[in-house]
Amino acid sequence: MRNKLYLLLFPLYVLVLGFILYINGAFTGTVTSPSNLIINVGFLVVIGILFAISTVCFVRLNRCSDALVKAADRLRKEQQEKGDSLWALYVDRKEVFHNPVLDEAFEKYQKRLAMRRTKKGYSESCDLEEYINEDLLDRVASTHYNSAIAGTLTGLGILGTFLGLSMGLASFNGNDIYTISDNVGPLLDGMKVAFHTSVYGIFFSLVFNFIYRSIMADAYEKLDKFMMLFKEYAAPGMNLSDENGRAMLIYQANMANSMKAIQELMRGAATEQVKGVDMIVRQFTEQMTQTLGADFEKLGRALNYTGKTQEQSTRAFQDMEVIIRQLQEVNRDMLRSIGQFLQRQEELANKLEEQEKQLEGMSNFLNDEITNQLYTFNQMRKTYE
Repeated sequence: MRNKLYLLLFPLYVLVLGFILYINGAFTGTVTSPSNLIINVGFLVVIGILFAISTVCFVRLNRCSDALVKAADRLRKEQQEKGDSLWALYVDRKEVFHNPVLDEAFEKYQKRLAMRRTKKGYSESCDLEEYINEDLLDRVASTHYNSAIAGTLTGLGILGTFLGLSMGLASFNGNDIYTISDNVGPLLDGMKVAFHTSVYGIFFSLVFNFIYRSIMADAYEKLDKFMMLFKEYAAPGMNLSDENGRAMLIYQANMANSMKAIQELMRGAATEQVKGVDMIVRQFTEQMTQTLGADFEKLGRALNYTGKTQEQSTRAFQDMEVIIRQLQEVNRDMLRSIGQFLQRQEELANKLEEQEKQLEGMSNFLNDEITNQLYTFNQMRKTYE
């Protein structure tokens, strides 16, 4: 019922207006000071206009807060029916809140996510709270206007005080003791204006400030409940950059392992080839020499030359091995750079978490401060009553 507290302004306003008319004799037809009655009625008309404008703002705010409550209830029901993420239902849904202000903000949120949509999700994180937040409710409730009403009412009371005193002193022109008594009546009429306007100006200021803060606190609470449910049940999944970084690390590690296997294979094949050729050359030369004589010595020398050529090929493979090692070093440097990048991201996430805790602490402090202010206000109200 906190969002309906503004209705309390009107019976209080009627009571104060009736009281002012009564003490000025408007109901009995015995108006002693028409100027006093006119000034008080004029001030109350101004206050009534201010209350009417504030009521329009409060009604508009209540429509938004009620729409948030209904949307939160729908989220609960749909979650119970589906039991999974509800973003598929909300990604293209129109009139989510059935409220033009909230639906317009949600449509902007949908458009921003649509521009960052990929095959695996969304490339950039986006929170609905960037569009539907306390600032939006402040604009709907015209807080720039309502936050100044309490001060305006107090200022009207002070203005009425000085105006009444000025009227009383302007009519007080006695020069001796005999004429002073004739001017006491106008002076008292001016003082009535001063005290009456001060009393109901301060009274309405206190009441309006209490009602305004209660209505705004209720709207903020409903917004927080909806945001909590939306993040839990319907917030879309994001394809964040740290996942891409981990995929790149896995790719680089696999590539390094493949290059190492190729290097070992090439090294073993070259060594075995050299040993095999040397053995074949020796056996073939000895056999041919024994069988056919020195005519095949030339053939032996040719085969020896082939062995030397194979050794040169081995050295070439060794040079290739050096190049492969250099490539591995480059890959290791790249892996270290990616690791440092991920470490910086983790540090940034920790800093953001610390800032979030600090903000939460500040929020708790502000809540305590507001609670103390409300308690002080209640005490002041009880004192006035």
